[in-house]
Amino acid sequence: MSSALTGSGIRLAESESELALAETRAVLAAAGSEDYRLQLDELVDAIVSGVLEERHALTLEPILELALQAGRIRAIYGPPGETAALRLFRKLPRGKALRESAEDVSEALASLKGHRLEGATLTAVGPGAFTLALATGEGRLTIKLDRQGARLTSVEV
Repeated sequence: MSSALTGSGIRLAESESELALAETRAVLAAAGSEDYRLQLDELVDAIVSGVLEERHALTLEPILELALQAGRIRAIYGPPGETAALRLFRKLPRGKALRESAEDVSEALASLKGHRLEGATLTAVGPGAFTLALATGEGRLTIKLDRQGARLTSVEV
């Protein structure tokens, strides 16, 4: 499989293009602002070309994110559509940042391997935001989980 990022942008697979095009056109049909309509028109052209520049990716991100969170993608396109949308979202800047934050936390969690877990606490700190605290005899890790991703917030040794 070739890299999603080309020298000139983000390459879209056919299933990703079809879904992105349908969702962008749905938003375009309801968009009131002329400036936003122009952005969406440019996005449609980019999707049809199969490659997104950064400005197109930034326009597409909130469309995909909202459709995924609301369950619209799965309801309309089924599980294969949801898979394509998630694959595309992970190629976009916000999706890449979320993936990287999860990888960073996974690396921190790997440091606990071989240590006896003495305590684990999950605390709700707000809507869609949680703190996970894990304690061993050697220290404690605190991780925040929210819409911005997973972040290591403290390490006590």
